[in-house]
Amino acid sequence: MEKTYLPSATPESQQWYVIDAADQRLGRLATQIAMILRGKHKPTYTPFMDTGDFVIVVNAEKIDVTGRKRSQKLYRRHSGRPGGMKVETFDHLQKRLPERIVEQAVKGMLPKNTLGRQLFTKLKVYAGPDHPHAAQQPESLVIDTLSGAKR
Repeated sequence: MEKTYLPSATPESQQWYVIDAADQRLGRLATQIAMILRGKHKPTYTPFMDTGDFVIVVNAEKIDVTGRKRSQKLYRRHSGRPGGMKVETFDHLQKRLPERIVEQAVKGMLPKNTLGRQLFTKLKVYAGPDHPHAAQQPESLVIDTLSGAKR
């Protein structure tokens, strides 16, 4: 009998990618980011291991949504105190903290366990076009959100 192959989750096997979120659809971009973080684009994908790559998202302030989601999509958070519910529209949150929109969309697509929390730390989101990760030599990744194809 042969042993089952298990990939080693070494830092050398992890790649860094930069994705420009300008004029991209939020949900379609978030699914592609979640797949890269999870490692599903690799032949060594293992469901219970962190075999994914790091993702840097720039221009989060320019992300787009369809329809009337700008005024109708709500983001809720609760302080844990009675009456502590805070509700904010997409438009208001995009002006205040544009990074949080992408972070929450991707986080909702990751597993709800220890592995998911570990994968989420490999996502770096920035409102503008600059990021401090030049030393990691990230590779630019263009995602076409209309077809979902990577270029």
